[in-house]
Amino acid sequence: MIKALFFDVDGTLVSFKTHRIPQSTVDALTEAKRRGAGIYISTGRPKRLINNLDEISHLVDGYITATGAYCTVGGDVVSCITIPDDEARAFVRKSDEMRFATLVVGVGDLTVINPNPDVDRLYRKMLNVSDLGEGNSVEDVLGQGIIQFTPIIGTDTERALMPIMKHCVSARWYPDFVDITAQGADKGTALKTMAARIGVEISETMAFGDGGNDVPIISAAGTGVAMGNAGEDVKAAADYVTSSVDDDGVASALRHFGII
Repeated sequence: MIKALFFDVDGTLVSFKTHRIPQSTVDALTEAKRRGAGIYISTGRPKRLINNLDEISHLVDGYITATGAYCTVGGDVVSCITIPDDEARAFVRKSDEMRFATLVVGVGDLTVINPNPDVDRLYRKMLNVSDLGEGNSVEDVLGQGIIQFTPIIGTDTERALMPIMKHCVSARWYPDFVDITAQGADKGTALKTMAARIGVEISETMAFGDGGNDVPIISAAGTGVAMGNAGEDVKAAADYVTSSVDDDGVASALRHFGII
């Protein structure tokens, strides 16, 4: 029996085309909750940038955010994994030297350094996010502890930079940027931590996703579901491939497994 459902946000719950949750998904999650399943979010977004779940926020029991670096159940922090301070500061220096834009996510606040037109294209237009904490100083955010960097760089630059981040890992869910977190901060590890916190067996969990950073949680869950719009690596990791976010994929999978 599935007791806890974990959902990625962008491309899984929320359409890239409409920036909204399809009504079929809202109805399916409402029914799953009514039947006793816990509803959990699993996203690369930091909590401050989750602005597109209003229709289901009352259903959500907990959050895996910042690609697994910061997890909460109710109002309680379940885990908070920060990047070593020396590596965080080294990465900020590299961003300044190489002039690439980076979202710097602290435990409490965030900011953008070296903003460029891609920040508007990716965050404000594609993800429909307006407040990127431009008024916050990077030094203040660094002082809180960094849970995630999201630089807008290609894979070649990523490979060149990761050797300076010796205690970190990287994952992509969109080709134009990468999320960098401390080792041990990924969605799969977070699912195990969350399951232990809420008292469910891994076999009683189901995870949905579409991006590369969803592979760990899809692999770790009792049942992993890839969206029809997912990449081939995500589909290969899944137990089941449903239809796309815009083609009622979440509702179809929940019906397939008898959860609704």
